[in-house]
Parts: sequence; structure tokens; C-alpha cells
Amino acid sequence: QVKLVESGGGLVQPGGSLRLSCTASGSILAINIMGWFRQAPGKQRELVATITSAGNLNLSDSVKGRFTITSDNAKKTVYLQMNSLKPEDTAVYYCNARVFPSGGTSYSPYWGQGTQVTVSS
Repeated sequence: QVKLVESGGGLVQPGGSLRLSCTASGSILAINIMGWFRQAPGKQRELVATITSAGNLNLSDSVKGRFTITSDNAKKTVYLQMNSLKPEDTAVYYCNARVFPSGGTSYSPYWGQGTQVTVSS
């Protein structure tokens, strides 16, 4: 069974920084992409940033220049460094990974449980 575990959320003042981490575990043959989505109250879940196993990046325009996504493939871990945080960044942040599990026949998406990020003075 594949599991994604996030950490690093919390309360921060506007202009501050936070670093999120997400580690995948379980019977995994391969991961081809990992990333972060977020969902604010009353809004749909939206993409924040993704990174492929080859290092190709995709970032939402709303976070470009402020957020950085990196990964450690050997550790099956993805990081989201969030700088210059704004109140509108407040949301539950979810880790996502496309995983080829042991015994599987294709890549499938998996989600973490989510971690709350609150930007407020």
C-alpha cells in the first residue's frame, strides 16, 4: 500500500516562510511526478507546483518567484519552500504523487492527508 505523509504546515505572518515536506512509502516501483495542490475554504483544489522524476517543473503563476519545489528521488520526498507568503496562500496543502505500485499495471495518483498553512498577522 502506498502512503504519502506531509509535514511542515503551520501559522506564519505575511512575508514569512514555511517549508513543506512529503514522503512516499510502501510498495513502490517508481514515481514519475510529485507535487503540491492546495484548497482554500469554499474553493476548488488547485495545482501549486509539480516536479517530474527528470526534474521538469510546473508552477502556478500565483506562486512563481515565491515558491520553490524540489525533490529527492532516492528518498521519495518532495519539498515546497514557500517564501514571501501572503494571506491568500492560506489553504490546506495536499501532496500528490503518480506512483507505479508493486503488482500494479500502471501509474496511479495518490494523495496525502493534507497540512494546514495559515498566513495571518
